[in-house]
Amino acid sequence: MTLFQYLFLDLVIILAAAHVLGAAAVRLGQPRVIGEIAAGLLLGPTVLGHLAGDAVFPTESIPGLKILAAVGLTLFMFVVGMELDHRVMRGRARVVTGLAVGSTLLPLALGCAFAFHIAPAYAHGDTLPFVLFVGVAVSATAFPVLARILADRGMQRTLIGGIALSAAAAIDIVAYTLLSVAVALDTASGNEAWRLLLVPVYVGVLFTAVRPLLRRALNTAEPLPWLFVGLFASAFAAEWLQIHYIFGAFAFGVVMPRDKTLLHRLRQRLEPAVLLLLPVFFAVTGLTVDLTALRLDEIGVLGVIMAISVVGKVAGGYGSARLFGIPHRDSATLGALVNTRGLTELVILSVGLEQGLIGVDLYAMLLVMALVTTAMTGPLISLFTPTPDGPRRRPPGTQTGPAQHPTLHEATRGGSAQ
Repeated sequence: MTLFQYLFLDLVIILAAAHVLGAAAVRLGQPRVIGEIAAGLLLGPTVLGHLAGDAVFPTESIPGLKILAAVGLTLFMFVVGMELDHRVMRGRARVVTGLAVGSTLLPLALGCAFAFHIAPAYAHGDTLPFVLFVGVAVSATAFPVLARILADRGMQRTLIGGIALSAAAAIDIVAYTLLSVAVALDTASGNEAWRLLLVPVYVGVLFTAVRPLLRRALNTAEPLPWLFVGLFASAFAAEWLQIHYIFGAFAFGVVMPRDKTLLHRLRQRLEPAVLLLLPVFFAVTGLTVDLTALRLDEIGVLGVIMAISVVGKVAGGYGSARLFGIPHRDSATLGALVNTRGLTELVILSVGLEQGLIGVDLYAMLLVMALVTTAMTGPLISLFTPTPDGPRRRPPGTQTGPAQHPTLHEATRGGSAQ
């Protein structure tokens, strides 16, 4: 077969597997992203790859799939940035900030300490960026997946749900910022390290020059072409600055004018492309990892990673919530909610693997951690959530009246939670 025949055949297989396993995950009470990631692992060397992987996914077709995956990830990160709204902090800034800090610092510190210990065996470059990367990987929270879990359980308009979602948005920003620092540290020894000095200029241009231009462009009859021009230009600029293209897409979404009607229309226009291309990203993720290659002596490392990720997140979230006077069971629920990973974790891991910060072995273990922590969120919520008839105490420092919430990512509402 020709290269294009392989490419289209691969897309057929990927989309079909992602849809079937995604729907199966939903029926089992899990986010669709769990099934879509499982589809990638199924198609890769972990399961079917040893039998028919080379015949169906030949080496020459992988670069084309990676390009499609990069486009899908760029669009998704743009929408994630576009969905962030500073108003989610209104009336509950102290509680949200405390939860975000507590549930990030503890796993970050534990992860960095463990990474320093295993660096001689697993670091593929300098120790400092490797240590920071592992710390970020175990301390991340997936805002989009959490949004879908809350919506599925009818918690998106509860006070606890609003606090958790607001904290997850803040944690996402911190995670992407620290990830960009890790990438910058890793590339700082290169011949083009001077480009990193232009990152503040790039951010300043986005907010002072690009944002006003976006307001004008979005008022035109057909703004989408200019929007794509700006989006991919921002991704190119970030890649040229050596901070990875996902930050360019994310930052471009953040500077979008906050017009509710306009943003809703843009989400409707972009959703089909995102839903089409994100499963390709999951498949490429699965094609690059072989979980059967994990050695017995690495099970202990995986166990420590799981313990640091779960205990650090849940304990950090629970402890910080209790410090602000939130009742015991609600604090435990918040700890379970911020323990959700999902696509945010996959994005972080893919950047680490692509940049050479980690190898395939550690990547596989962190991927298992992402799947397990995402899958355990639902059962933990069921365990900790108080009964609907129980008394509800309003945490100190929060506003009275209905809680305000960010608009859920359109893909998470359409049965395709990422």
